[in-house]
Amino acid sequence: MSTAQGARARARTEVTAAIKDVARRQLAEEGAAKLSLRAVARELGMVSSALYRYFPSRDDLLTALIIDAYDSLGEAAEAAHAAVPGADPVRRWTAVCEAVRRWALARPHEYALIYGSPVPGYSAPQTTVPAAARVGLLLIGIVRDAHGAGGLTELPLPAGLRPEAERLAADLAPDLPAETAPALVAAWAQLFGLVGFEVFGQLNRMVEDREAFFRHATTRLAASVGLTASS
Repeated sequence: MSTAQGARARARTEVTAAIKDVARRQLAEEGAAKLSLRAVARELGMVSSALYRYFPSRDDLLTALIIDAYDSLGEAAEAAHAAVPGADPVRRWTAVCEAVRRWALARPHEYALIYGSPVPGYSAPQTTVPAAARVGLLLIGIVRDAHGAGGLTELPLPAGLRPEAERLAADLAPDLPAETAPALVAAWAQLFGLVGFEVFGQLNRMVEDREAFFRHATTRLAASVGLTASS
Protein backbone atom coordinates (compact mmCIF):
# COMPACT_ATOMS: atom_id res chain seq x y z
CA MET A 1 0.00 0.00 0.00
CA SER A 2 1.37 3.43 -0.96
CA THR A 3 1.72 6.30 1.49
CA ALA A 4 -1.26 8.06 -0.11
CA GLN A 5 -3.40 4.91 0.09
CA GLY A 6 -2.44 4.41 3.73
CA ALA A 7 -3.38 7.99 4.54
CA ARG A 8 -6.74 7.61 2.82
CA ALA A 9 -7.41 4.37 4.71
CA ARG A 10 -6.58 6.03 8.04
CA ALA A 11 -8.79 8.99 7.19
CA ARG A 12 -11.67 6.68 6.30
CA THR A 13 -11.23 4.77 9.57
CA GLU A 14 -11.23 8.02 11.55
CA VAL A 15 -14.34 9.39 9.81
CA THR A 16 -16.15 6.07 10.23
CA ALA A 17 -15.35 6.10 13.96
CA ALA A 18 -16.57 9.71 14.24
CA ILE A 19 -19.85 8.85 12.49
CA LYS A 20 -20.42 5.95 14.87
CA ASP A 21 -19.63 8.10 17.92
CA VAL A 22 -22.20 10.71 16.89
CA ALA A 23 -24.73 7.99 16.08
CA ARG A 24 -24.26 6.47 19.55
CA ARG A 25 -24.96 9.87 21.09
CA GLN A 26 -28.12 10.02 19.02
CA LEU A 27 -29.11 6.61 20.32
CA ALA A 28 -28.67 7.84 23.90
CA GLU A 29 -30.63 11.04 23.30
CA GLU A 30 -33.33 10.01 20.83
CA GLY A 31 -33.38 6.20 20.64
CA ALA A 32 -32.61 3.94 17.70
CA ALA A 33 -35.93 4.57 15.95
CA LYS A 34 -35.00 8.25 15.45
CA LEU A 35 -31.45 7.66 14.22
CA SER A 36 -30.96 9.99 11.25
CA LEU A 37 -28.08 10.06 8.79
CA ARG A 38 -28.85 13.68 8.00
CA ALA A 39 -28.64 14.63 11.68
CA VAL A 40 -25.35 12.74 12.05
CA ALA A 41 -23.94 14.48 8.97
CA ARG A 42 -25.10 17.87 10.25
CA GLU A 43 -23.39 17.38 13.62
CA LEU A 44 -20.17 16.36 11.89
CA GLY A 45 -20.32 19.28 9.50
CA MET A 46 -20.61 16.94 6.51
CA VAL A 47 -23.02 17.04 3.61
CA SER A 48 -25.35 14.04 3.56
CA SER A 49 -23.99 12.80 0.26
CA ALA A 50 -20.52 12.50 1.79
CA LEU A 51 -21.81 10.44 4.72
CA TYR A 52 -23.58 8.06 2.34
CA ARG A 53 -20.18 7.04 1.01
CA TYR A 54 -19.51 5.51 4.44
CA PHE A 55 -23.00 4.23 5.24
CA PRO A 56 -25.40 4.06 2.28
CA SER A 57 -28.48 3.92 4.52
CA ARG A 58 -29.68 4.25 8.08
CA ASP A 59 -29.93 0.46 8.24
CA ASP A 60 -26.27 0.07 7.28
CA LEU A 61 -25.28 2.38 10.12
CA LEU A 62 -27.57 0.57 12.55
CA THR A 63 -26.07 -2.75 11.54
CA ALA A 64 -22.55 -1.46 12.15
CA LEU A 65 -23.55 -0.16 15.59
CA ILE A 66 -25.25 -3.44 16.45
CA ILE A 67 -22.22 -5.51 15.45
CA ASP A 68 -19.95 -3.19 17.44
CA ALA A 69 -22.19 -3.53 20.51
CA TYR A 70 -22.33 -7.32 20.30
CA ASP A 71 -18.56 -7.49 19.81
CA SER A 72 -17.93 -5.17 22.75
CA LEU A 73 -20.20 -7.29 24.95
CA GLY A 74 -18.53 -10.47 23.71
CA GLU A 75 -15.07 -9.10 24.41
CA ALA A 76 -16.09 -8.15 27.96
CA ALA A 77 -17.51 -11.63 28.61
CA GLU A 78 -14.47 -13.38 27.12
CA ALA A 79 -12.08 -11.25 29.19
CA ALA A 80 -13.98 -12.10 32.37
CA HIS A 81 -13.89 -15.79 31.49
CA ALA A 82 -10.15 -15.65 30.76
CA ALA A 83 -9.59 -14.03 34.18
CA VAL A 84 -10.74 -17.17 36.04
CA PRO A 85 -8.66 -19.94 34.40
CA GLY A 86 -9.00 -23.29 36.07
CA ALA A 87 -12.04 -22.22 38.07
CA ASP A 88 -14.94 -24.62 38.52
CA PRO A 89 -17.70 -24.45 35.90
CA VAL A 90 -20.12 -22.54 38.09
CA ARG A 91 -17.54 -19.83 38.81
CA ARG A 92 -16.74 -19.54 35.11
CA TRP A 93 -20.45 -19.32 34.27
CA THR A 94 -21.15 -16.62 36.85
CA ALA A 95 -18.05 -14.66 35.79
CA VAL A 96 -19.42 -14.46 32.26
CA CYS A 97 -22.89 -13.52 33.48
CA GLU A 98 -21.53 -10.82 35.77
CA ALA A 99 -19.50 -9.37 32.89
CA VAL A 100 -22.68 -9.16 30.81
CA ARG A 101 -24.41 -7.28 33.61
CA ARG A 102 -21.50 -4.86 34.13
CA TRP A 103 -21.31 -4.10 30.41
CA ALA A 104 -25.05 -3.49 30.16
CA LEU A 105 -25.14 -1.16 33.16
CA ALA A 106 -22.18 0.79 31.80
CA ARG A 107 -23.66 1.03 28.28
CA PRO A 108 -27.43 0.94 28.67
CA HIS A 109 -28.20 2.56 25.33
CA GLU A 110 -26.10 0.04 23.42
CA TYR A 111 -27.71 -2.74 25.44
CA ALA A 112 -31.11 -1.36 24.48
CA LEU A 113 -30.05 -1.37 20.83
CA ILE A 114 -29.32 -5.11 20.85
CA TYR A 115 -31.74 -6.41 23.50
CA GLY A 116 -34.43 -3.75 23.70
CA SER A 117 -37.47 -3.13 21.54
CA PRO A 118 -37.03 -3.86 17.82
CA VAL A 119 -36.35 -0.81 15.66
CA PRO A 120 -39.38 -0.18 13.41
CA GLY A 121 -38.62 -0.99 9.79
CA TYR A 122 -35.26 -2.60 10.54
CA SER A 123 -34.40 -6.27 10.16
CA ALA A 124 -30.95 -7.34 11.32
CA PRO A 125 -28.98 -9.13 8.59
CA GLN A 126 -27.10 -12.40 8.99
CA THR A 127 -23.86 -10.45 9.32
CA THR A 128 -24.85 -9.65 12.93
CA VAL A 129 -25.06 -13.32 13.94
CA PRO A 130 -21.37 -14.13 14.63
CA ALA A 131 -21.01 -11.17 16.99
CA ALA A 132 -24.39 -11.86 18.61
CA ALA A 133 -23.40 -15.46 19.30
CA ARG A 134 -20.21 -14.76 21.23
CA VAL A 135 -21.66 -14.83 24.75
CA GLY A 136 -23.86 -17.82 24.01
CA LEU A 137 -20.98 -19.80 22.55
CA LEU A 138 -18.91 -18.99 25.61
CA LEU A 139 -21.60 -20.35 27.94
CA ILE A 140 -22.07 -23.45 25.77
CA GLY A 141 -18.31 -23.99 25.93
CA ILE A 142 -18.41 -23.99 29.73
CA VAL A 143 -21.14 -26.64 29.69
CA ARG A 144 -19.22 -28.62 27.06
CA ASP A 145 -16.09 -28.64 29.24
CA ALA A 146 -18.09 -29.85 32.23
CA HIS A 147 -19.65 -32.60 30.12
CA GLY A 148 -16.24 -33.68 28.83
CA ALA A 149 -14.96 -33.88 32.40
CA GLY A 150 -17.93 -36.00 33.46
CA GLY A 151 -19.25 -33.27 35.73
CA LEU A 152 -22.55 -32.42 34.06
CA THR A 153 -25.68 -33.33 35.99
CA GLU A 154 -28.27 -35.32 34.04
CA LEU A 155 -31.34 -33.19 33.42
CA PRO A 156 -34.95 -34.36 33.25
CA LEU A 157 -36.76 -33.88 29.95
CA PRO A 158 -40.50 -34.31 29.34
CA ALA A 159 -41.19 -36.81 26.58
CA GLY A 160 -43.19 -34.24 24.63
CA LEU A 161 -40.19 -31.91 24.50
CA ARG A 162 -37.69 -34.46 23.23
CA PRO A 163 -38.16 -33.81 19.49
CA GLU A 164 -37.61 -30.10 20.02
CA ALA A 165 -34.67 -30.77 22.34
CA GLU A 166 -33.02 -32.94 19.73
CA ARG A 167 -33.55 -30.30 17.07
CA LEU A 168 -32.10 -27.61 19.32
CA ALA A 169 -29.14 -29.78 20.24
CA ALA A 170 -28.40 -30.50 16.57
CA ASP A 171 -28.35 -26.76 15.87
CA LEU A 172 -26.58 -25.47 18.97
CA ALA A 173 -24.39 -28.19 20.46
CA PRO A 174 -24.61 -31.64 18.83
CA ASP A 175 -21.89 -32.95 21.13
CA LEU A 176 -23.99 -32.31 24.25
CA PRO A 177 -26.91 -34.36 25.58
CA ALA A 178 -30.19 -33.31 24.00
CA GLU A 179 -31.59 -32.67 27.48
CA THR A 180 -29.12 -29.80 27.88
CA ALA A 181 -30.24 -27.77 24.86
CA PRO A 182 -33.63 -26.51 26.16
CA ALA A 183 -32.01 -25.69 29.49
CA LEU A 184 -29.32 -23.63 27.75
CA VAL A 185 -31.86 -21.69 25.72
CA ALA A 186 -33.96 -21.02 28.82
CA ALA A 187 -30.89 -19.92 30.80
CA TRP A 188 -29.85 -17.62 27.96
CA ALA A 189 -33.28 -15.99 27.91
CA GLN A 190 -33.37 -15.68 31.70
CA LEU A 191 -29.88 -14.15 31.85
CA PHE A 192 -30.84 -11.33 29.51
CA GLY A 193 -34.21 -11.02 31.21
CA LEU A 194 -32.45 -10.43 34.53
CA VAL A 195 -30.09 -7.90 32.99
CA GLY A 196 -32.87 -6.16 31.08
CA PHE A 197 -35.04 -5.84 34.19
CA GLU A 198 -32.19 -4.02 35.94
CA VAL A 199 -31.14 -1.86 32.98
CA PHE A 200 -34.69 -0.76 32.20
CA GLY A 201 -35.67 -0.09 35.82
CA GLN A 202 -38.07 -2.94 36.56
CA LEU A 203 -36.15 -3.82 39.73
CA ASN A 204 -36.44 -0.31 41.14
CA ARG A 205 -38.04 -0.18 44.60
CA MET A 206 -37.94 -3.97 44.71
CA VAL A 207 -34.40 -5.39 44.80
CA GLU A 208 -31.85 -3.36 46.76
CA ASP A 209 -28.74 -5.56 46.77
CA ARG A 210 -28.72 -6.08 43.02
CA GLU A 211 -25.26 -7.62 42.84
CA ALA A 212 -25.98 -10.34 45.41
CA PHE A 213 -29.38 -10.97 43.84
CA PHE A 214 -27.86 -11.34 40.38
CA ARG A 215 -25.09 -13.67 41.56
CA HIS A 216 -27.63 -15.89 43.31
CA ALA A 217 -29.90 -15.95 40.27
CA THR A 218 -27.12 -16.78 37.82
CA THR A 219 -25.77 -19.48 40.11
CA ARG A 220 -29.22 -21.07 39.96
CA LEU A 221 -29.11 -20.75 36.17
CA ALA A 222 -25.81 -22.64 36.20
CA ALA A 223 -27.48 -25.45 38.14
CA SER A 224 -30.39 -25.44 35.69
CA VAL A 225 -28.05 -26.38 32.83
CA GLY A 226 -26.41 -29.15 34.87
CA LEU A 227 -23.32 -27.37 36.20
CA THR A 228 -22.06 -28.08 39.71
CA ALA A 229 -19.35 -26.39 41.73
CA SER A 230 -16.18 -28.31 42.42
CA SER A 231 -15.99 -29.57 45.98
